[in-house]
Amino acid sequence: MQAAVVPEPGADFEVVERDVPEPDAGEVRISVDACGICHSDVYAKEGTNPVVSYPRIPGHEVAGHVDAVGDAVDTWDVGDRVGVGWHGGHCSTCDQCRQGNFLQCENGEITGLSYDGGYAEYMTAPSEALAKIPESLDAAAAAPLLCAGVTTFNALRNSDANVGDLVAVQGVGGLGHLGIQYAHAAGFETAAISRTPEKESLAKELGADHFINAADVDAGQRLQELGGADVVLATAPSSDAISSIVSGIGVDGSVVVVGVPGEPVEVSAQQLVQSRGAVEGWASGHARDSQDTLEFSSLRDIAPEIETYPIEDVNEAYGRMIDNEARFRAVLEL
Repeated sequence: MQAAVVPEPGADFEVVERDVPEPDAGEVRISVDACGICHSDVYAKEGTNPVVSYPRIPGHEVAGHVDAVGDAVDTWDVGDRVGVGWHGGHCSTCDQCRQGNFLQCENGEITGLSYDGGYAEYMTAPSEALAKIPESLDAAAAAPLLCAGVTTFNALRNSDANVGDLVAVQGVGGLGHLGIQYAHAAGFETAAISRTPEKESLAKELGADHFINAADVDAGQRLQELGGADVVLATAPSSDAISSIVSGIGVDGSVVVVGVPGEPVEVSAQQLVQSRGAVEGWASGHARDSQDTLEFSSLRDIAPEIETYPIEDVNEAYGRMIDNEARFRAVLEL
């Protein structure tokens, strides 16, 4: 098979031939149809996560179909359309797993970091890490939903917002353009916040009821004029932008951070006390969360905007992602 390998931390991708992997007893082998390129792949590319050993095949937005199953697998059959996201498996025995917090498993694995991921024609994964992909979803469109999609969908559905509440999505990019769609489809009054006025028409097409140009107005003040946001989904990884939007939450409102900035986020305790508000974070989700995301996306015709590349162009595709030039998700088709 062909695979895009990071031979050592910081090196360019090398497209090489590898033996097709065999699944262990509790694993399945996936014939990969498409794999999204996510900013979190930088952990494998640059060696900034200690779990990564080299050479490594990255990729945790994997859409494909089951090609073979291990001897102990009875939940999946050859030919099933499946996906694998960031959550690459859990132990089922630690305290967090016993409470159902599989994403916080103390021994959890990460697809494309703990083991080889989807920048390849085939990969293996633990059976509990798989989500079923509806037949209506194209593989290239489904792939980013297994990270960017589940992250935004899951954060919103686990927030305290109710139908009709004001939900603001900060950032109209790889995460934000999906967050706007999910917020609109879920029945929230949806505001899109961006410093790029050219994105207003797109935001409205995706379902935003309001567009706030943060380059010209105080976004927090504008949200207060709209009644105060019940939830701000912070998708753009900018500490300053996140700090500036806290003033826009209403009583009992919250800023939910899903786009992780590299610097600490400064927050006024006075603002939080006055609003009984909160700043919190949300990770992506486990396999069932991913499947829920895919099913909801199919039901409501929600899809990412993508650029597709063959595996031979992996360095170009990764470069466009890392330079924020891709609109909005780069996907390898295999």
